[in-house]
Amino acid sequence: MGSDLPDHPVCVLDASSYVGFWILKGLLSRGYSVHAAIQNKKGKFWLLSGFAGGEATEIEKKIMEMAKEDDTKLVVFGVDVLDYQSILVALKSCSGVFCCLDFQDPYDEKMVDLEVRGAINVVEACAQTDSIAKIVFTSSLTAAIWRENICSEKDVDERSWSDQSFCRKFKLWYALAKTLSEQAAWALAMDRDLNMVSINPGLVLGPSVSQQNPRSTMAYLKGAAQMFENGVLAYVNVNFLVSVHIRAMEDTSTCGRYLCFDQIVNTEEEAVKIAQGLSPLISLPQSYECGGSEVYEERLRNKKLNKLVEGTAY
Repeated sequence: MGSDLPDHPVCVLDASSYVGFWILKGLLSRGYSVHAAIQNKKGKFWLLSGFAGGEATEIEKKIMEMAKEDDTKLVVFGVDVLDYQSILVALKSCSGVFCCLDFQDPYDEKMVDLEVRGAINVVEACAQTDSIAKIVFTSSLTAAIWRENICSEKDVDERSWSDQSFCRKFKLWYALAKTLSEQAAWALAMDRDLNMVSINPGLVLGPSVSQQNPRSTMAYLKGAAQMFENGVLAYVNVNFLVSVHIRAMEDTSTCGRYLCFDQIVNTEEEAVKIAQGLSPLISLPQSYECGGSEVYEERLRNKKLNKLVEGTAY
């Protein structure tokens, strides 16, 4: 890429989330300068002091090690998504933002509100930062697939949204958080005339995902049996997801939402492979054998994504 890199750094917030960390690695490997914004209730100074008391996650420790190895390309910021000013500090002089909020606490109604407020604060901070040219907002496929009678729909694509009442009724808090936060981000981005693209990934799979992203993974999989039967259970490899994010930032023609997945899971054999890959989060009996031969109808469509990745060098 070389000379095609922006003159200003880009920001990844939250860089300590599983997806955020892999986006951070992908950006650095491509030569970008990055502001890694890490959600941190104890403040920036505690964050940069080396995580006294051993309270840092494995990903946070890796980020600090990376920053020590190359402080010219990577600068770490501690932010509180409810503290608008701390976000502004992390965004200063950045040309773009990858907003990938995820929380390590269990998802419930309180976490839904926190994620929505966080998304609003990030987008508003972008509006107040003159150097920001684009936002790539990480949402979720779960923001598009939950509603009554989805089994009667032929196409589930970027025009589809999960129903808030349905999510509340069945306590699908992760899906509700992703739906409401993305909708709030879009409403504010349009009001502030910001250039924003959202990526809606399926279940994210990748190295050490069971250890480093257990709660979000299990939260995503709530209602997995219904997703499977309705033909809307899908997964995406984190490396492909990273490429899509960076492509979305770099391609000036991108707009709107992009459903992002590698594979739709519509057979029992494929479902078992996912379960085995997520061990020990999901456990199957050692003697388990696939007995079903039914193939469920696929409803997800990602033609828009395919157009984006055509010709990509990643």
